[in-house]
Amino acid sequence: MPSGPRPEPGAAGTAAPPPGGEALARRLGTGDAVVIGLGSMIGAGVFAAFGPAARAAGTGLLLGLVIAAVIAYCNAVASAQLAAAYPTSGGTYVYGRERLGDWWGFTAGWGFVVGKTASCAAMALTFASYAVPGPWWAQRAVAVAAVLGLAALNYRGVTKTVLLTRVLVSASLIALAVVVAGIAAGGHAGTARLGGWSSLGTGGAYGVLQAAGLLFFAFAGYARIATMGEEVRDPRRTIPRAIPIALFITVVVYLVVGIAALLAAGPHRLASATAPLATALDAAGAGALTPVVRAGGALAALGALLALIAGIGRTGLAMARRRDLPGRLAAVHPRHRVPHRAEIAVAVVVSALAATVDLRGVIGFSSFGVLVYYAIANASAFTQPASDRRWPRPLNLLGAGGCLVLVATLPWPSVVAGVAMFAIGLAGRWLILRRRTAAQPPPG
Repeated sequence: MPSGPRPEPGAAGTAAPPPGGEALARRLGTGDAVVIGLGSMIGAGVFAAFGPAARAAGTGLLLGLVIAAVIAYCNAVASAQLAAAYPTSGGTYVYGRERLGDWWGFTAGWGFVVGKTASCAAMALTFASYAVPGPWWAQRAVAVAAVLGLAALNYRGVTKTVLLTRVLVSASLIALAVVVAGIAAGGHAGTARLGGWSSLGTGGAYGVLQAAGLLFFAFAGYARIATMGEEVRDPRRTIPRAIPIALFITVVVYLVVGIAALLAAGPHRLASATAPLATALDAAGAGALTPVVRAGGALAALGALLALIAGIGRTGLAMARRRDLPGRLAAVHPRHRVPHRAEIAVAVVVSALAATVDLRGVIGFSSFGVLVYYAIANASAFTQPASDRRWPRPLNLLGAGGCLVLVATLPWPSVVAGVAMFAIGLAGRWLILRRRTAAQPPPG
């Protein structure tokens, strides 16, 4: 199979017809794309990630948040630049193939599909734990029901997905606003809980970088806009606008929420919390608002799950078109114009995981896969010619280097699991390609 860069796309920025299947319908405008990005980023991560980040870096989690935001910006503009040139489903799986070669694209796609499938199960279980504080079997049943219900909605078309995402994003933002207002009005929050400027270095450089890697998990949703590039109207204009807008809104929200939580509870109490925002409300004297956190966490988890199922389905479609996944997954529904077989497959796998395995601790594992995914995106964007460039190349170098540094500083179990995941995928592809080559008749 070829391993070098592909020819450039046409001047109009429309990619060649997708191989192995019909194209999806372009129905999303800029506002829709921003909502998809927000629905992916304003997810349950903001309700959970501050706890492990505080354990790693204390008050230095704020520095970690800034580092994660800078790297996320580099990744976002790389994704936007690539999506404008290659406006088809698949995200970095497609960009890596087109700019770097088949194996690089497969590495990105495999990391995304496997890591985000685990994240789907984690989001389903997180939703159930917020929504049903009852026995484990009831939570499992609710988690599976959520997966099947959202998959059924996605099956009906991308406009239905965007409509529900708008509702869930609005509800999540309202819940976060109530949390911040409750902390401010509680009367117990103060700068004394931060421990002074010296506390920023409590965890050391390694702790700050580990916090950045964990918090990056909560930023990674802007890829969903690029992954769904085949369904965006005027992608050369829409995607480069939507991705930075969605990221900017998310960074502001996370900074405000993170500072409020630290002012209320302090780093030590946050570090030991399983529900950091609820703990912050209790510490601020606003514990009566804890049900708002539960409702917000449940709705945010649903929003993230909805966007994840859509993103994995589109990446699965792209990989199936190029025979990196079973070709039957490349089908597009004749009426709803969605990758219905890929989405059904995602729903089946995620439902099985949600019913049998507790994956709520996969933040580090998912971050590993996503950071490798974006390192490849930055490397792909670095190779683009001047005619396709919208941002300077040094941002691509900063993004790729930052991703690799954060990968190296993740908790070691996450690194081991991530390396094993990629080794299995790459070895499996090598064996399949070898078998296909052996099955081909000799020339002549």
